[in-house]
Amino acid sequence: MTLQQLRFLSALFESDFNITAAAAKLGATQPAVSRQLALLERELGFTLFSRNGSAYSRVTPAGERVIEYARRVLREAQNIKDVSAEINDPRRGELRIGATHTEARYALPSVIQQFQASFPSVRFSLHQGTPEQIAEMARSNRIQLVMATDSDRLFSQFVRLPCYRWHGRILVAASHPLAGTTRPSVEQLSTYAIAEHLLEAPDASPLQEVFTRAGFEARVALTAQDAEIIKTYVRLGHGVGIIADAAVDAERDADLVSIDASHLFPAHTTWVGFMRGSVLRQYIYEFLSMLAPHLNGERVARAHSCATQAEIDTLFPVRGEDVISP
Repeated sequence: MTLQQLRFLSALFESDFNITAAAAKLGATQPAVSRQLALLERELGFTLFSRNGSAYSRVTPAGERVIEYARRVLREAQNIKDVSAEINDPRRGELRIGATHTEARYALPSVIQQFQASFPSVRFSLHQGTPEQIAEMARSNRIQLVMATDSDRLFSQFVRLPCYRWHGRILVAASHPLAGTTRPSVEQLSTYAIAEHLLEAPDASPLQEVFTRAGFEARVALTAQDAEIIKTYVRLGHGVGIIADAAVDAERDADLVSIDASHLFPAHTTWVGFMRGSVLRQYIYEFLSMLAPHLNGERVARAHSCATQAEIDTLFPVRGEDVISP
């Protein structure tokens, strides 16, 4: 059994059993991948994938277990490489981040700019996707850091560090009847079409829950993960926008009226995280402190050593409802 065989195994699984794509991902030929997987199966004494003729069709139950362990081995091999790189050239390397849309669009640009100015020899890449997509990227070691909102159930193997808390805001055109209202009610909102900025979290919409509890129905006319789409339709008069407050820009959105909705909708936590047991380069610690000042090296190191997420949460108490205590 070799690391190369485990890489081929993981790549085939990640490529939806497309051997052409798996071979291309690793810079190998299709015959080489097939041969090495056949040798691995022969050594193990059972098949890892079901086949439809010569094509791989799905992973077997035994194969699922082997892939889980293979990924652990590959992560540990990468950890060894990271330790070596940190000792030999601490300011050179790469930083790969996976983020959901809101974080990639609003929270990260200025931090990335600051980081690249401080660490010009670190290759940086950002991959935007759904929580499911970035969770899979992290499990397959394609990214080192994840940034998302809520979605806790997808990231049980991650150390999750809270960055900030945010509420929803109501966005209307200046001529809209709600423009002069400071604390609109659910009943008032129920009379208008709603353009909802969807959370990337795969959980139920908090908007629907709030309306149902109040005994009203939300007239959702538009949903989008991109808050800029919501703003466009609000400007066109096609609904009341409900978006994350992090997506409101006082200068660019000066033509719209932004109304606090913290009395209506629950707060959400945006966090940054990494796979439990992974090695963090020093420049990653620096990036985290740029992202949120309370994520300093000492506290991140303490969180990294915690056995459970519950222990980590005690290191970052919330002051009131909105602010992560430094």
